[in-house]
Amino acid sequence: MPKALPKRFTDQAAARQHLEGLLWPSGPVCPHCGVVNEATALKGQSTRPGVYWCNACQKPFSVTVGTVYESSKVPLHTWLYATHLLCSSKKGISSQQLARMLGVTVKTAWFMSMRIRAAMAPAADAGQLGGEGKTAEADETEIGKSTKSRPRRKPNMKFVSLVERGGRVRSRKIMGAKGSIGGEIRDMLIQNIHPVSALHTDGAPHYIPIPFAHESVDHNKTYVRRTPEGVKVHTNSAEGYFSIFKRGLVGTYQHMSEQHLSRYLAEFDFRMSYRVKRGYSDDMRADVALKGIAGKRLMYRRPHAA
Repeated sequence: MPKALPKRFTDQAAARQHLEGLLWPSGPVCPHCGVVNEATALKGQSTRPGVYWCNACQKPFSVTVGTVYESSKVPLHTWLYATHLLCSSKKGISSQQLARMLGVTVKTAWFMSMRIRAAMAPAADAGQLGGEGKTAEADETEIGKSTKSRPRRKPNMKFVSLVERGGRVRSRKIMGAKGSIGGEIRDMLIQNIHPVSALHTDGAPHYIPIPFAHESVDHNKTYVRRTPEGVKVHTNSAEGYFSIFKRGLVGTYQHMSEQHLSRYLAEFDFRMSYRVKRGYSDDMRADVALKGIAGKRLMYRRPHAA
């Protein structure tokens, strides 16, 4: 028999209690004024469960205010289950599959998954990758529609991934034309790699003028080389990440628009950064994503009437 789902995935009250425990470990936090544990739970018959009254700013709030779950008609336990499914699927989960499992429309499932991907994106203060005694890898790749069934009409999309060996992953879409790629990548390296890290790249010339230790490997000759000190130089961790991302593209999503590529990158970065080899179970990974829902409200953007 299939294993029963945890109660937080089937019961609204249990889901709210779980989320409050993650986001409010020291008591309710008012999203309007930021005061901690100065709120009273409202328990009137006409009041929705989970609503608090801030005694400091005199405003009501709940645990979903200011998060990607705010103002959603989807039950909170369904949100938590969707977050768990997206966090535990190594190659992602399509909106069609998510809709079938949650019992919602495909449009709702798509929008939910986009909100969850926003929660997976690293915070602005997430810190740099690497550090003293650590090695980071940088590599770029391109993706596009398959040429097997129809001619390619649009140029491929490109992105660069920074991988802290044995640690986190951070990817960014490359926005500019071919001549400006080097500048974009160098800026990303300076912003996201700790300057005392050892950096490994391929032999591309745009990796040369960077202000920290740098080793490269010429992929036209080999994929791994050793320095005179016996250090292995390679970008195999980044290549492995690209392999997982592209299998997700081919096997699950089939297509990613350039408009939303950054959100899909955040999804795959997140799962790789909190993978099993780093000690994270599916439940732990989902809880990390739930902690990231605050301050990232995302709404439908409707086109203006003609």
